[in-house]
Amino acid sequence: MAEIKTETRVIYDCSPDTIPADIAGSCEPVVLKGVVKNWKAVSLAAQSPLAIVDYLKHWYNGKLSLINRGHAGIKGRYFYSEDLKGFNYDTVKMRVDEALDLILDSANQPDEPSYYISSNSIDSHFPGFRSENDLQVPRAETGYPTYPPDVKIWIGTRSLATCHYDALDNIACCVAGRRRFTLFPPSQFENLYFGPLEPTPGGQAISMVNFDSPDFNRFPRFRTALAAAQVVELEPGDAVYIPSMWMHHVEGLSPFNVLVNYWWNDAPIYTGSGMNVLYHALLSLRDKPEHEKEGWKHLFDYYIFGDTSKPIEHLPEHAQGVLGVMDDMKSRQLRAMLINKLNR
Repeated sequence: MAEIKTETRVIYDCSPDTIPADIAGSCEPVVLKGVVKNWKAVSLAAQSPLAIVDYLKHWYNGKLSLINRGHAGIKGRYFYSEDLKGFNYDTVKMRVDEALDLILDSANQPDEPSYYISSNSIDSHFPGFRSENDLQVPRAETGYPTYPPDVKIWIGTRSLATCHYDALDNIACCVAGRRRFTLFPPSQFENLYFGPLEPTPGGQAISMVNFDSPDFNRFPRFRTALAAAQVVELEPGDAVYIPSMWMHHVEGLSPFNVLVNYWWNDAPIYTGSGMNVLYHALLSLRDKPEHEKEGWKHLFDYYIFGDTSKPIEHLPEHAQGVLGVMDDMKSRQLRAMLINKLNR
């Protein structure tokens, strides 16, 4: 690939409870060097993969989980099948402790079937783990209710999560093994050649470019994306903040890897998923005449993406309706109205 020169901000000497509150406001990735180096899990992982696996088993409560079982020869690239009608892995339900043993057994056998525990909830499957391994997410002061962080664990061999985006802010903590993150700002969406919206591996659309050997004839705009990319490599104990909607390609570089990540969003609870808007726009706007779509672009800029005080600056408060300050009651009324309209 082309040389990537964009540098990522690095913060040294912060601890899990002293992460600067301004990182989320920066809207740029930030490496938190050594921030979780004193986690017990990181210390045990430095001893051996078996030590950290035994530690995880200690906290495991026996609940079944969905495990990815990669087909032989995929070399850690959990992706679509050749015909895009399925995937090159199977999803099976099994005990996590059994999956951990299978991961250890397959760690040095890249041509054999592999196993990957992806996005497993720590609180639901490893209660107590966070009593010895946790950090304080730097939340904004909003004045309205927001959801608590969603904490997940990812465990596997030398594998990768193909370039994708999440609609949540993210702090990803490297516990075992080394990780490489290739990060792209939202301005590069069109240059990363995303695949179908459904079905998708892991729930989000992924780039169809093979980052190990990109086909620039098929994906010529990928060169433009690389010119805007940032690459960071994490050692155990390091973390990286990834702003929501930044695309990221994540490679586990070691034979055995563990990552813990914190997802959160400081938007009001009533906002829901932006993907719902996208799906509705595909249905309602994409196939309109071009001049009409151009009009809707301006309308969305006026009501949604621009200065939201403008549409109401000339209206008394009692006449602002859903254009005014949203609250729980208005959000319920708006949701009910939408459901009613969609069901007609």
